[in-house]
Amino acid sequence: MINLDYSSRTPIYEQIVSEIERYVALGILKSKDQMPSIREMASNLGINPNTVKKAYSILESKGVITSLSTKGTFISGNIDNVKDSKIEEGIKEIKNIISSLEKLGITKEEILKKVGK
Repeated sequence: MINLDYSSRTPIYEQIVSEIERYVALGILKSKDQMPSIREMASNLGINPNTVKKAYSILESKGVITSLSTKGTFISGNIDNVKDSKIEEGIKEIKNIISSLEKLGITKEEILKKVGK
């Protein structure tokens, strides 16, 4: 389910957070879907459970997942903010790229023309 790039400079826990947020934004993971336990996820990915615990903690603080004692971990009921956040992140990346291209002397019109192809 989650693809990790072990050669990336991005920490594994951040990759897990990003992948789960991406799956939520794409609708692959839906509200109230149960997540694997920390141990199960760690075993499936071949990583330390503490790494998964850190990722789950971040996801819970962002409101993406909810942990219910003795029941498990579930995708939150309020996931629209995850989709909005991912859209905002994408727009910010696009703006940064456009800014970098403009610094090279490329106009917005030229960028749009190239992107349209």
